[in-house]
Amino acid sequence: MDTATPAVTVALHDGTSVIASSGQVDARRHGELLLPAVDRVLAEAGTKLDAVTDVVVGVGPGPYTGLRVGLVTAATFGSALSVPVHGLCTLDGLAYAAGQEGLEGPFAVATDARRKEVYWARYEDGRTRVGEPAVDRPADIADALAGLPVVGAGAALYPDAFPDARGPEHVAAGALAALAAERLAAGQELLEPRPLYLRRPDAQVPKNYKVVTPT
Repeated sequence: MDTATPAVTVALHDGTSVIASSGQVDARRHGELLLPAVDRVLAEAGTKLDAVTDVVVGVGPGPYTGLRVGLVTAATFGSALSVPVHGLCTLDGLAYAAGQEGLEGPFAVATDARRKEVYWARYEDGRTRVGEPAVDRPADIADALAGLPVVGAGAALYPDAFPDARGPEHVAAGALAALAAERLAAGQELLEPRPLYLRRPDAQVPKNYKVVTPT
């Protein structure tokens, strides 16, 4: 599952292929949409939650509110089912999907970070990221990514900085699951299911607020 972007996306993978998936784009309803999506995917696959052996969750980068919905849900499932919970960079899922659709490297991935910024990373191919994800204003990285295709909604939002925008725009849990299954089968370790924020949340405690104490 992944809630790091406006997409609320869930998939079930049997170790070989995706057998059911769901995706809805709504940046304000992650908490409302995620569990019904899980139920829908399980029903489509004709199985129950207790058949799940591993949980994979996108760790971002992404905005604080949406991202934590997926991470808390994944942790809850892992605890209730006593199964491992694996983290995977959301940008890696987008890169993998683009590679599966035929995009050859090098290229970059960019998602909307709000505040007129993008979360981004560079890739040699659909499986190989170069360096760590970052958050920047599009104009500040346009020269560094000049000539490269850029995958994701972040590219589509800023065509002046990223003239060669490519799909998919949003991550799909099916791609995350397939990439995770591939890496686990190869004996590779995945990330801890901890949020990759890259910056402080938008909502913060006001400074110098007046403290009221009872008399």
